[in-house]
Amino acid sequence: MAQKYQIKVFGKQGCDKCHTLNQRLDKLLATGEYRDFGKLYCDVETVDGLVAFAEAECINPARIPAMLVTAWDETCGEYIPVGTRQPGEKDSVCQKAKLYQYVGLQTDYSAAGKGLITPKMIQSVLAEATA
Repeated sequence: MAQKYQIKVFGKQGCDKCHTLNQRLDKLLATGEYRDFGKLYCDVETVDGLVAFAEAECINPARIPAMLVTAWDETCGEYIPVGTRQPGEKDSVCQKAKLYQYVGLQTDYSAAGKGLITPKMIQSVLAEATA
């Protein structure tokens, strides 16, 4: 049986920030607290990764790495993006890294965001998906 949630991680080879996001997710998922979540890495420099990125329709290509939380839908037999409950609402933890309409994060390279996706931001997004 498929896991209830799948985190799609969008990144590319040789990207230190992409590597860090993957490590942070792997560490969190290994704790057992997030056993309902699986992870799918999508390398945007491959055809399959680029197709998954395009299908996400919500991530700025200049803000990779990024992650999108999807949930298994029995009706259509595939994972679909989890909608955020209040699109555009300010988020004190994720700030501008939070996606607008779906549950997920993209890297904020501004001076305020510093290009970081922290474990606290990841945990906040995963909690939103299960709420």
